[in-house]
Amino acid sequence: MKYAVIAPTAAGTTADPAWMSAWVEHVEACGFESVVVVEHAVVVRRYDSTYPYDPSGKMELADDVDVPDPLDLLAFLAARTSTLGLATGVLVLPNHHPVVLAKRAATLDALSGGRLRLCVGMGWMREEIEACGTDFDSRGRRADEQLEVLRTLWTGGPEGVDHHGEFFDFDRAVCRPRPTQADGVPIHIGGHSRAAARRAGRYGDGLQPLGVAGDDLAALVRLMREEADRAGRDPDDLELSLGHLVPRIDAGRAERLAAQGATRVVLAASPHADLDQAKDELSACAERLGLTPA
Repeated sequence: MKYAVIAPTAAGTTADPAWMSAWVEHVEACGFESVVVVEHAVVVRRYDSTYPYDPSGKMELADDVDVPDPLDLLAFLAARTSTLGLATGVLVLPNHHPVVLAKRAATLDALSGGRLRLCVGMGWMREEIEACGTDFDSRGRRADEQLEVLRTLWTGGPEGVDHHGEFFDFDRAVCRPRPTQADGVPIHIGGHSRAAARRAGRYGDGLQPLGVAGDDLAALVRLMREEADRAGRDPDDLELSLGHLVPRIDAGRAERLAAQGATRVVLAASPHADLDQAKDELSACAERLGLTPA
């Protein structure tokens, strides 16, 4: 089992260079597999959209909390670590032009020695996505094409690649540097819908279901595998990342997640602004899970 830790955005510390340097160095030292960072290009005050992962319909993140750009933050964290994986969770794909994203992601992956993993989602806040210039209702079709563009640019030869789609169009495009892996940066699909599971099976390297458990989770995993098989891909190559909490996870809970098919547990850290308290929580978690310190 792999264990990732989400940077505690709600603590208001993820734009503090000294705090984040010490925290991420401790994450790596404890033996966790990767660090995960979230994205909101903007947070719109008094939004009308419904947050799907809380009964209130509102996200717990305060409007005035710093939310650094995820790829820029990961580049900073890459320089503070040597082996720790670097992941988004989730990057709001409709906010990004895929040609620019292909370049940024490949650059970060190459300079970090192949440590990047993208987990992308369609986004739930209409106001944010529209502020970034994208039509909210067509974001699913657009996302499928974005994933195709990313793969095409990452795997294209020196003669360049062509793409002619509904949303993006180019000829003989060359994108360098190349990601470390031959087939590009690993892309996982985050979300709670059947569309997310189908997208993971067709285009992704894995699924990170959000707010789903029990029979609903099993149905999404089954759908992802069926879709991969229909697309001529090996379902066994796809990863499943399930969520839990840093202070509550233990070996028994991890075993139950593994029984549901999880290959990675993505752990939400408590929003401790006190660095020593945050580090102590990580240390205790690593000890419960029997992680090997770096």
